[in-house]
Amino acid sequence: MSSPPIRLSPGTLLLSVPQMLDPNFMHTVVLICDHTPEGAFGLVVNKEFGVTLDQLIPDHPVLCELELPVFEGGPVGRDTLQFLHRVPAEISGGVELADGLYMGGELGDLARYGADGIETGGNLRLYLGYSGWGAGQLEEELATGSWVPAPLRTEILFAGADQQATWRRAMRGLGGDWEGLAHQPPDPSWN
Repeated sequence: MSSPPIRLSPGTLLLSVPQMLDPNFMHTVVLICDHTPEGAFGLVVNKEFGVTLDQLIPDHPVLCELELPVFEGGPVGRDTLQFLHRVPAEISGGVELADGLYMGGELGDLARYGADGIETGGNLRLYLGYSGWGAGQLEEELATGSWVPAPLRTEILFAGADQQATWRRAMRGLGGDWEGLAHQPPDPSWN
């Protein structure tokens, strides 16, 4: 008798194992936003895209003035912009993924919050694209050990933009044997 498929709760972090050589996911931390029998959806949270919002959408009537960094959410839907935040009093209409973590919201509120000159890095992140898995795909990747699930730590989500440092910090946070993996290069043959 087989065990029921693993379903990850929104807010779960997935840490790629050091052996993950797919350039889209090497040394990444992914936030799971939804996981159902039909598939899964998440955001890579530690990979900066290299542009700011005003450069990405210079003609947008509301967001064209915001010089906020944009992160790569994943290789799917590169024409979609998502955002995470911890400020529901300032950005209304978001969906609470986990305790105090919201996805999306009113664009006018986002524009006002970003334009206020407040240091938004600790409370707001913008993502272009997302990570997606078809039915059963993420379950298979979990079963083969490609990902290590971890509980939500919002300080990881809103950490600095250094991809390697964020991944290593998240891996060390698991403790035990995982701490040693935090120092391993993506391909062990690189040692």
